[in-house]
Amino acid sequence: MSKRINWLVVLSLLGVAPALAAPEPADPARQTPWKLYVDSTEAFAMKQAQGNKVLLVDVRDPIEIMFTGFAPAVDVVVPYMSANRSKWNDTRSVYQVEREPAFADRIAKALADRGLGKDTPILLMCRSGGERGAPSARELWGKGFASVYVVVDGFEGDTVKDGPQKNWRRVNGWKNSDLPWGYTLDRSKFPIGEK
Repeated sequence: MSKRINWLVVLSLLGVAPALAAPEPADPARQTPWKLYVDSTEAFAMKQAQGNKVLLVDVRDPIEIMFTGFAPAVDVVVPYMSANRSKWNDTRSVYQVEREPAFADRIAKALADRGLGKDTPILLMCRSGGERGAPSARELWGKGFASVYVVVDGFEGDTVKDGPQKNWRRVNGWKNSDLPWGYTLDRSKFPIGEK
């Protein structure tokens, strides 16, 4: 069966079977109060089926996206955490990564800019689904947003456990699920002139 036929099946099922949602992650750090989870293929199907009635947000640092790739289905990039190039983390020997204090406000603005309200389903995607996906969803809890989903396998997915590609992110995720992605960025979807 071709990928196109698979997507037709997924899209038709999505309208009648909400049971397509991904299971709740076992790790409490990857769980959210909404308990709404989708994998990357379900997120893509949801975006295809609902179009502009759902907001797909990439919460990764734009510099990271430049080097790892971008999904054109994403509506907007709103980083949850970004590297602060003026601070160094000696423990990890990297730039200090800091949470975006205006994250919820920027999500609300992204909705308003599209004529959408806080009742709009929001899909949050980070690199792997847990380190920023779930925490960014929890950041929106109690701020009037109705349904926030986490893409549990993220853009790059999980790591290979054994063999020559051990620790490479090749298991699942948007990039490894044969979904549309590339290295060409759409400037209109990125924060310009913001931190």
